[in-house]
Amino acid sequence: MFLGIDIGTQSVKALMYDAEQSRVAGVHSAPLEMLSDTTGKREQLAEWWLDALGEALQQFSAADRAQVRAVAVSGQQHGFVPLGVDGEVLAPVKLWCDTTTTQECADITARFGGTERCFRELGNPILPGYTAPKIRWLKTHKPAAYEKLDTVLLPHDYLNFILTGERVMEFGDASGTGLLDVRNRRWHEGILAAVDDGRDLGSTLPRLAEPHSTIGQLQPEVATRYGLPSGVPVATGGGDNMMAAIGTGNVAPGRMTVSLGTSGTLFAYSDTPIVDESGCIAAFCSSTGGWLPLLCTMNCTSTTELSRLMLGLSLEDAEAAIAATPPGSNGVMTLPFFSGERSPNLPDGKACILGLDTTNYDPNNLLRSAMESAIYGLRTGLDVFRAQGCHVERLRLTGGGAGSTSWRQMVADIFSLPVTVQATDEGAALGAALQALWMHGGKDSGADMQDFLDSHLALDDSRACAVDSERSEVYAQYYAEYLRHVEVVSPLYRQQAVKPH
Repeated sequence: MFLGIDIGTQSVKALMYDAEQSRVAGVHSAPLEMLSDTTGKREQLAEWWLDALGEALQQFSAADRAQVRAVAVSGQQHGFVPLGVDGEVLAPVKLWCDTTTTQECADITARFGGTERCFRELGNPILPGYTAPKIRWLKTHKPAAYEKLDTVLLPHDYLNFILTGERVMEFGDASGTGLLDVRNRRWHEGILAAVDDGRDLGSTLPRLAEPHSTIGQLQPEVATRYGLPSGVPVATGGGDNMMAAIGTGNVAPGRMTVSLGTSGTLFAYSDTPIVDESGCIAAFCSSTGGWLPLLCTMNCTSTTELSRLMLGLSLEDAEAAIAATPPGSNGVMTLPFFSGERSPNLPDGKACILGLDTTNYDPNNLLRSAMESAIYGLRTGLDVFRAQGCHVERLRLTGGGAGSTSWRQMVADIFSLPVTVQATDEGAALGAALQALWMHGGKDSGADMQDFLDSHLALDDSRACAVDSERSEVYAQYYAEYLRHVEVVSPLYRQQAVKPH
């Protein structure tokens, strides 16, 4: 068995992959809470992840746990785990969806020399979701904790630390901190000084591990706590999007993955760095030695969940209501910026419902519009990828939304591309398990990684979706309306462009 662990926003998942039978032997999860308020605060306690992992693993048999031969961890990107010298967590973990750091983003960008220099030397702007402004926020708002800061870790790095005792980061997740020169894969001293020129922040950054390497072994006390074999190797792991790329076989040019979770992501592998100075596509590294240009939206399946719960509908009733409503929701248009938004970059944005009149003010229209607009937001990324010369023939869906017939067909029709789905929708956790297998011996088999993954990733043809040409034509018109609405509404929430000092 090979164990893949995924620290998500809503739960911790554990997936066992049976290498001999090339199948997922089981997936179990445990829920997570979130500390949030109207200021944009979105935080979790690191100890919750450890408790939830234990709860998820206990749902496997002792016999299955005893057969684990290697482990890898996937984790929500960008979160800041401030670690003290003795390994204590110094403050609640600010998550990727926390938007309280907009002032810190402006300060860092100005101190660095402006947005243009960010693109030129880092490959990415400084955004509220990233780790860099969270570090400066800690300095400003919790100076006592900041003084004790010994190591900057991300969520998956922290679990690696607990499992192995090693303080390590890898290039994929590191590229989402805002501190990495993604073209050259190294920490950038200038941006570290812009975060804080009063101390050597470089000394708080862990070493960067090479892809597919072993970072350490499972410590005996941790193995006892979780019922796992002591001393098994732990692979580098990575951010959830990087692991989802592995878990959907997206490690060579020409493939595109759409992940439908609390947030939505769209990404494709590249052999070279792709820097989009419009800010739509993030210039991330992959966890396989290449790059993973990526679009992220803050609001995806969360938008339909908010609408479904407001309307008091079960999941089955919501699916039926969506199916009974025509494409375009009879003219109702939602801008689903409930948690602010990254694409477009509106951290202080609010959701809007437009196009209402006496004929379409209907619960079903509100529900379907929330789903359609979440997909419109992801669709903007395809335009940029194509402008960058990326050729895409079909989409691979993963994440919780991939289990919904409505989500799958709507993605196919709005993107006007056929959709494929795997036998398991847990792309990130599966990617972690497969990385552990690759590290444990797969890379010595003589096959390249793409062929290795294709041999292990089974497609579920019964859930594939072809494009409905009539619906796709309707959606082309509504997508243009979505772009127009975003352009008109964005100035209400957009901050002034940051100028260098």
